[in-house]
Amino acid sequence: MRTAIALLGACLLAGPARAADAPETPPVDVALVLVDDVSRSIDDAEFRLQKQGYLYAFTNPAVIAAIHGGQNGAIAVAYVEFASVGETRVVIDWTVIRDAASAKAFADRLNAEPRSFWGRTAIGEGITAGIHALASSGYKATRQVIDVCGDGTNNAGRDVDAARDEAVAAGITVNGLAIINDHPVAWAYAHVQPPGGLGKYYRENVTGGPGSFVAEIHDFHAFGNAITRKLVDEIARIGDRGGAPRG
Repeated sequence: MRTAIALLGACLLAGPARAADAPETPPVDVALVLVDDVSRSIDDAEFRLQKQGYLYAFTNPAVIAAIHGGQNGAIAVAYVEFASVGETRVVIDWTVIRDAASAKAFADRLNAEPRSFWGRTAIGEGITAGIHALASSGYKATRQVIDVCGDGTNNAGRDVDAARDEAVAAGITVNGLAIINDHPVAWAYAHVQPPGGLGKYYRENVTGGPGSFVAEIHDFHAFGNAITRKLVDEIARIGDRGGAPRG
């Protein structure tokens, strides 16, 4: 009996000691989820555009300089692909980027990953996946951001406005990268060219939160430049305002 009590006491003492010894996740300036549309309206050229744009942005010296200039000198990034209901996948889990080497390693991994889905376009499901990723990241971030990239309107799954509103209520900024299909096939015309244009649709239904924006993308240079400007601006805001977002 005395032996059992002694063992129990040792376990109780060991538990808190192990918890106290567990390393804390270092703080980052931005926790960013890249949420990419890989539905059937995204053709192979648009899929390559997305990948090349990210590769360009994450290897851009301006982005690396901005990361170095942040309060914590680091950002955390995850990459999610989505198509229809039940078709969301965390392709690359949370990765801390601190310098050119870690940024290039992330971009190379992203560029090498095969496409996940070909279903319909459930933007609301993609945003929800981004919310869940941020909630479980474990990182203390000055800003939490979801970047949604796609070429069409929401046509499946959860209402996109509801998902956007949930993200904003949680303090997350949702940005939009609208890929403009200037020569759509007939069956996809209304999907990729909604009234007023896809940029307008994203501004009204997809994006929200402090400093949110929509960039209209026609080629991978525009995509890369938009991501570059966005990352630099996100981190610069933190430095300029001591952690308080503008907008």
